[in-house]
Amino acid sequence: MEHAGDKQRSVVLVTGATGGLCAGVAERLAQVGYRVVVATRHGGGDPAAVLARMRAFDPGAGAQCFDWDDPAAVDLALQQLEATHGPLYAAIHGRGPMKIGLLQRSTREDAQLMLAENLMSGILLAQAVLPGMRARGTGRLLFFGMTGSSVTRPARGLALYGAAKAGLVAFARTLALEEAAAGITVNVLEPGDIRDKTSSREQAQRVPAANPTGHAGSWEDIADAACFLLSPQASFINGSVLGIGGGLTNASE
Repeated sequence: MEHAGDKQRSVVLVTGATGGLCAGVAERLAQVGYRVVVATRHGGGDPAAVLARMRAFDPGAGAQCFDWDDPAAVDLALQQLEATHGPLYAAIHGRGPMKIGLLQRSTREDAQLMLAENLMSGILLAQAVLPGMRARGTGRLLFFGMTGSSVTRPARGLALYGAAKAGLVAFARTLALEEAAAGITVNVLEPGDIRDKTSSREQAQRVPAANPTGHAGSWEDIADAACFLLSPQASFINGSVLGIGGGLTNASE
């Protein structure tokens, strides 16, 4: 696949990359030639480990702190990012905690957290980055859903998380319609039940798992899909939801 070249790297902002699957996504993007910036926030995870992984391929990889509750601060952070690294080509929204539990045992605060961190955070990210992408006439947005979120399949214990992710998919697919004429694509990845976030593809293929393929998935499976959707070869893929779960279509299976 054709990717950004080393001499003029396309800049990608990744949220949720201080740990989990998006740390691997950030590393792979740097490996194939993108200039990756990890979004951090006050009181959030430490980006040192993922930055070390990225800088093995791109010494200029960096992190930028965003205060998502302050629109003016977000705009300033984005200006600082682009002044340091260059115009933003793509944003990947991997941020969002999962809380498992029956609704009867959940609080209003639990509901607010799931909606704020999984849905509203994606809306705020899009509002921040889309004006620049529109002005440049190109851009990529990539959101993370969950297995079955595109068709609102139920999963016991995931009422709040599932509702937030389903809302995020609806938001992303609507953006795909609204922003297509500006040269911007918006797509969604639905990672399967990948419990070990650090195993390679080769290691994961030796681990049995309850999906039709029969073995576990890896961060590399997610990262390679993200790279493809950001590549020029995916310019006609818009408003799509790609499930990466070994054939699993329901989180409760």
